[in-house]
Amino acid sequence: MHTTASIPAARRPDGATAITATATATATVTRADLADPACASATDSGTVRATMDPAAASGTPGSRRDPAIDLVRALCVLAVVMLHGIQVGITVTGTAPVLEYTTVNAPWYPPLTWILQVMPIFFVIGGFAGALALRRLLARGGTATDFVVGRVHRLLLPAVVTVSAVGMVLAWLGILGVPAELLGLAGIRYGQPLWFLGVFLACQALLPALLRAHDRAAVRTLVMLVVAAVAVDALHGLTGIDALGYANIAFVWLALQQLGFFLADGRLDALSPAVRRSAGAATFAVLIGGVVAGIWTPDLIAHLNPPTIALLLVGAAQTAALSLLRPALAELSAHPWIEACTRFVTARTMTIYLWNLPVLLAMAGVSAVLALRDGMPLPDPSGLMWWTTRPWWLVLSIVLTFALAAVLGSIERRRPARPTRSSRRALQAVLLGLFGVLIPLLAGTTVLTAGAAVGLFLAALSRIRAKVPREDSASPPRVRTVGR
Repeated sequence: MHTTASIPAARRPDGATAITATATATATVTRADLADPACASATDSGTVRATMDPAAASGTPGSRRDPAIDLVRALCVLAVVMLHGIQVGITVTGTAPVLEYTTVNAPWYPPLTWILQVMPIFFVIGGFAGALALRRLLARGGTATDFVVGRVHRLLLPAVVTVSAVGMVLAWLGILGVPAELLGLAGIRYGQPLWFLGVFLACQALLPALLRAHDRAAVRTLVMLVVAAVAVDALHGLTGIDALGYANIAFVWLALQQLGFFLADGRLDALSPAVRRSAGAATFAVLIGGVVAGIWTPDLIAHLNPPTIALLLVGAAQTAALSLLRPALAELSAHPWIEACTRFVTARTMTIYLWNLPVLLAMAGVSAVLALRDGMPLPDPSGLMWWTTRPWWLVLSIVLTFALAAVLGSIERRRPARPTRSSRRALQAVLLGLFGVLIPLLAGTTVLTAGAAVGLFLAALSRIRAKVPREDSASPPRVRTVGR
């Protein structure tokens, strides 16, 4: 799930700092944290060895899934796809195509981000689902290593396919003579969404340790993360050093994941509706006040780069609304066609996310070719023709993305073969995956960086496979007999 901030390409490398900070935070997970049965969990798809029951990823204990949570997750995915479709644009200047953000300086864009900024609630849902899956796996005798192994496999396996395909297409386009500058810009645009892959992987790897902290001191753990996020924001504001702001990658997203634990425990639902409405309204009012006072920009997507506590306020308000609306959402999700769509997206979330930008970039490329060869007009962003054609552009991007997900989604649902029980190998796999994300995020996606990322992803996947004992060590020793 990704929402690309509407920023100039020159600021792209800053986003990679987030993954660096996340890799450092992930490295603090000890072998004891991963091996502690109290931290056990499972993946949403039941891909771990210890449990093959789909209820391991369910929304509520004893049920197979929480339909309201699944519906909200699917709506988040659709919101991200739509946001990407709005952001990506192509124009032609003279004889050269220009790939650009259509939302830069657009006055209509900031209000739209208040609807399409769904990353906070997505991380809350990740904490909700992970906490319930973890506890169910514990009851079945699994370990936290099973959870981490399943997450690495579920997130990185489809990434291997997508990044490999993008690298090969870039190589082919280079051979055809597409300008290197245009390919470089396309590579940067593709690399930017990968921040979510790295951050979500790190947050899920840290989930067992943080859930244990939640079980010991729920409120104190959440408060500590929020206070740390506020302190980072304050230092960033006082110094203007972006590197300090990116430290919030380890506090903002983890705090939102932690909030999902409260939803999973039923603590939020235990509060009266009046209290939840008041809490949601209060956080929303603080957010509006900060925007009006000039503390925060009204473009909520820009708060991803670097993360700010404005996202915590968005997530808190969204969580309060979700808690209040869950019964109605569960009833809505029971409609057959909504249930079918939700099930489709839930099973292919990462595949849809990874392929959405390549689809949009391919559509932009085809549009440029048609404009240069056949004179097809390309509308100026935010113009009348742009608004007239954008709905068809969005529909086509969704159809193509979902069609690819239908074909390739089975890759995401595969179970790891011979998953390791070694917490050390699981931690190594997470770090390899994070470094694999960091390379194209820092340097843009090229044939070289795509190859390096795929190599690291494959190395990570190899680490989560159990070692196969050698034949001579697995077999009993032979006894030589000497004939008389």
